[in-house]
Amino acid sequence: MSWSLAELAGLLGTEVGSGPDFRVTRPVPVDSDDREGLTFCQGKKYLRQLTAHTAGAVIVPPGVAVDRPHLVADEPRVAFEKFLTMYRRPLPSRPGVHPTAVVDASAEVDDTASVGPYVVVERGARIGAGAQVFPFCYVGEGCTVGEYTVLYPHVVLYQDVEIGVRCIVHAHVTLGADGFGFRWDGDAHQKVDHVGGVVIGDDVEIGAGSAVDRATAGATELGNGVKLDNLVQIGHNTRIGDHTVICGQSAVAGSAVLGNRVTMAGQTGVADHVTVADDVSLAVRTLTTKDIREPGAYYGVPARPLAEGLRIVARLPHLHERIEKLERGE
Repeated sequence: MSWSLAELAGLLGTEVGSGPDFRVTRPVPVDSDDREGLTFCQGKKYLRQLTAHTAGAVIVPPGVAVDRPHLVADEPRVAFEKFLTMYRRPLPSRPGVHPTAVVDASAEVDDTASVGPYVVVERGARIGAGAQVFPFCYVGEGCTVGEYTVLYPHVVLYQDVEIGVRCIVHAHVTLGADGFGFRWDGDAHQKVDHVGGVVIGDDVEIGAGSAVDRATAGATELGNGVKLDNLVQIGHNTRIGDHTVICGQSAVAGSAVLGNRVTMAGQTGVADHVTVADDVSLAVRTLTTKDIREPGAYYGVPARPLAEGLRIVARLPHLHERIEKLERGE
């Protein structure tokens, strides 16, 4: 694949700044030296990196002068994202059920859905129109895969998992495994059975290796537009509001409630039965042990308003030095 800048201008909604006949073949980062690559420049930091390297062409904002063929866009990043979409190569998939798939007679698979090699679809499961279930997935009893939802290889849906439309579930995600529930009887940990399900809204994306546990009873719920990064753990009976984003290696313990548009940075945690209000942002490695009822940014262990949390961290080296002096008797 290759495009001239003149062709891309029409496809991306940009204008040609120079070099309309220059051809590019792929998107590249701003610090690339690929002479056939197209990148974007947005801000002084990007411009410094661009000038130190030799990417073939670039998308820039109006008024920015560059020394190579370029396109001009009010939002260079947005135009570049369109180019990424054009360049994307989907994994191979075709409508129909592969001969090696095992589909229970009571399952419902739409004629336009794709069920790949060695997939297992258990009784009572439903796979909607345009859905793609890639090789080695397991769709358990009573599960629903919504229209145009994609399950990448080795996704496992235990039982009673409902996934909405246009969702993306990446490889090795497990939905509906038992929650981490045990009762100490004085001698041993006795397992508490989990018989609930998982309900996932529309336009949700779940990153590779993540897990969403089934409820003890009722349902663990993810709202519309929720985005989970890789290696995220969601405990049983948790409820997550619409358009919440949770970054990698974070965890939400059982029966916690996250509001709408919550952002959890990497390696953050929310304790069990804690409620977090709408429009809260948790900075990296923040641990939330008590309810947060006001929107805003929070940081620390335990979570505090961002400015307070940063002040505490900034004082720690000074306090450590003072303690050492006191211990030495100085």
